[in-house]
Amino acid sequence: MHMTTKIAVAGCTGYAGGEILRLLLQRDDVEIGALTAKSSAGSRLGQHHQHLAPLFDRVVLDTTAENLAGHDVVFLALPHGTSAEVAAQLGDDVLVIDSGADFRLEDADAWQHFYGTEHAGTWPYGLPELPGQRAALATTKRIAVPGCFPTTVTLALAPALQAGLVDGHDVVVVAPTGPSGAGKSLKPHLLGSELMGSASAYGVGGVHRHVPEMLQNFRKLGATDATLCFTPVLVPMSRGILATVTAPLAAPTTAEAAREAYEQAYGDEPFVHLLPERLWPQTQSVLGSNHVHVQVTVDEAANRLVVVAALDNLTKGTAGGAIQSMNLALGLPETLGLTTWGVAP
Repeated sequence: MHMTTKIAVAGCTGYAGGEILRLLLQRDDVEIGALTAKSSAGSRLGQHHQHLAPLFDRVVLDTTAENLAGHDVVFLALPHGTSAEVAAQLGDDVLVIDSGADFRLEDADAWQHFYGTEHAGTWPYGLPELPGQRAALATTKRIAVPGCFPTTVTLALAPALQAGLVDGHDVVVVAPTGPSGAGKSLKPHLLGSELMGSASAYGVGGVHRHVPEMLQNFRKLGATDATLCFTPVLVPMSRGILATVTAPLAAPTTAEAAREAYEQAYGDEPFVHLLPERLWPQTQSVLGSNHVHVQVTVDEAANRLVVVAALDNLTKGTAGGAIQSMNLALGLPETLGLTTWGVAP
């Protein structure tokens, strides 16, 4: 018997909400129910997402427990710090998937330091590729979707940490990204006239909110004393992340040995692809897909492992990762409704 899953999306007018809807529209096993927001309640979805033609005339409702009731799955694509209040009003029988940061961190002090509000708690982490996470996601009704940078950087470094190629000390990450990761709210530095023809670093010096999340993931991979220097760079492309991750080798290692560790780790992963030798990731190749492209080598002169990873911050970095996790929680094939091919040029 064909079962249909009824899904609501809170925060439907933002980039993450729009991407969740784009992916859900490709499926015939779901029913898209309530579409909600706050300031844009009462408008039609087409005013915010002209590319979602089948939903163009749907009226955006207010984000209330009443409007979100009666659904099998509720996606929360809300600003950081606002999901907890909404989630608390939803039943324990509803699968709630939070695309914000509210439930990602385990350390309440780290949350307080980086977000400045009371810690709401911790939910199972929606990165299936981490050890043990598929089993955790298969038995939960609450999922915290990772941040886009933590998804990229964690998947870039995980095989090296698990294989003992690096110990997590002195990890350095430089990661150009598009402005869609900052959301749809108007900010002067995200204006086209400011972005075009320019690249600018931000969140420099350990202050970016994704730093504690990345370190939390490193610890889960065995790097108990990991340190991280993370520099995100805003570049004039709408979406995508290209992260270059380097770390000192724990022992002399060849590029061939490093590659073998990555082949073993990702050979059976549906959404992480180790590129052929000498082929380096590019953001256009993963655009719109749930794929992560990875390449690894060793800088012998510097005695450092070098990994480059690319993903679409709105797809695998947010909405695609959320739906991948939803599939697992519902007992569905993990890859259902998700693609590994991008759009280029």
